[in-house]
Amino acid sequence: MKLFPAIDILDRRCVRLYRGDFGKVTVYGDPVEMAVKWAAQGADYIHVVDLDAARDGSTVNAETLAEICSAVNVPVQTGGGIRTEKDVEARLGAGAARVILGTVCCDSPQTVERFIRLFGAEKVICGIDCKDGMAAVKGWTEVSSLSGVELGKRMRQFGVTTVVFTDISRDGALVGVNVGACKTMSDETGLAVIASGGVVSLDDLRNLKTAGIYGAILGKALYEGKFNVKEAKNTVL
Repeated sequence: MKLFPAIDILDRRCVRLYRGDFGKVTVYGDPVEMAVKWAAQGADYIHVVDLDAARDGSTVNAETLAEICSAVNVPVQTGGGIRTEKDVEARLGAGAARVILGTVCCDSPQTVERFIRLFGAEKVICGIDCKDGMAAVKGWTEVSSLSGVELGKRMRQFGVTTVVFTDISRDGALVGVNVGACKTMSDETGLAVIASGGVVSLDDLRNLKTAGIYGAILGKALYEGKFNVKEAKNTVL
């Protein structure tokens, strides 16, 4: 199972939100320093989310992403506010190995199909963030009429092979990962699932591995010292 330490960036700072709430922010310092730290401990990928871009399309963190990509020797995947071909090109041009599409998956699935055709499925993956099973969009500020699984099935039809699946109620809350929902997403869509939201212990990682989940994003548990990437890596080998 692959491990993806998270770097969430808000106004050039590394932060964590509580359940996606922009009003409940904990600041953890410099994003580049954090990325270097996690890479040195054995991360398979660095997972970078541009919260400013997700919320309002801001490009304030573009330079920070490029600095992270240059500073680490592992691939970087990035999401947050990617809606146009120009957005994809900018993130890949900054050095990211692949981009994560969010809101556009709900609003314009034909755009996803076009991006897959232009850039390849290895460079374009889908982010499905759910509140009570329903897909949330626009930086988690709105909930769509599609269930997460239904959206996943649609994305599979358009050529997507990998999905970052987030249970928003668990994100940043240190309450344990929703293994059942991750397995349902994997089994019903056929997508490779990267679990995001709620990983609090090494047992969560063991349970995800047992369920056949492809990868896990590590967030607040790392920043609060529950375990480090090396310990996590040894758990899922």
